[in-house]
Amino acid sequence: MAAMNELAQVVKTPPKEPSAMTRRELIGRLTKLGASALATAIGGGAVMEALSPAPAVAAPRTGTAEPATTRKFYYGMVIDTKRCVGCKACVVACKAENKTPPGVAYTVVLDGALGNNPNDKPLFMTKPCFHCENPPCVDVCPVGATFKRSQDGIVVVDYDRCIGCRYCITGCPYGARSFDFGENYPAVADHTPYAAVPSPEYGQYQVRREDASPIGNVRKCTFCIHLQDADGRYDRQAGRWPACAKTCTGHAIHFGDFADVNSEVSRLLRERQAIRLKEELGTNPNVYYLL
Repeated sequence: MAAMNELAQVVKTPPKEPSAMTRRELIGRLTKLGASALATAIGGGAVMEALSPAPAVAAPRTGTAEPATTRKFYYGMVIDTKRCVGCKACVVACKAENKTPPGVAYTVVLDGALGNNPNDKPLFMTKPCFHCENPPCVDVCPVGATFKRSQDGIVVVDYDRCIGCRYCITGCPYGARSFDFGENYPAVADHTPYAAVPSPEYGQYQVRREDASPIGNVRKCTFCIHLQDADGRYDRQAGRWPACAKTCTGHAIHFGDFADVNSEVSRLLRERQAIRLKEELGTNPNVYYLL
């Protein structure tokens, strides 16, 4: 009965601000209410993190060597579904730029129809990583190998930290991640000169070697960050632009900085009707589709 009275008092009394209640006070309150198991767990530090509010934007964990910087860019894409013809030039350009192996694709092209009638106009749309503002993949990584870069919001993978658990693949609601099982295309397996060409991914220029990263790691679209200059900017005129957007034959893929109101992507969002996939999940993706 005493516990019930205490619970009623808690309901009537306005709750304190989180900073006003210490761990000791919280444990004591839960113990009085009969929640001894929860109090014990909190006392051991097991669930305090779960009771804390989650950050609005996922940040890298300690040890990722990601410096704390001010957000300068909000890079993203606007994809025009009326202009995409399903040629998959973006897929080929991405694989050539990043030298991705079989089974690893940073962007794919989905095809369908606007209705059930086989004579209806087909619908094509390319689907890269959406570089969400609130990426679920970051939250589930147990070692902090995937994180959102603080300077431009691009979600990346640290191959040196990735343990290949693939939790991030499960956590991504867009199917934007692939696992590198170590496969090679025949030309690479035969040790042709092309096999000696390094991948520019992440600016590391590594030659693919058996039993070495990124084999055994999860991989994904990076918006071709290896093409950025020292200030984190792309140069479209110089060709330093994401391969898929640069190669798109129908000019359906538009890339740019949403923070720049004069950028092409910002203008398109003002002038055209756009949607984002699975917005109800709260991921806040940085890829928009024009209808």
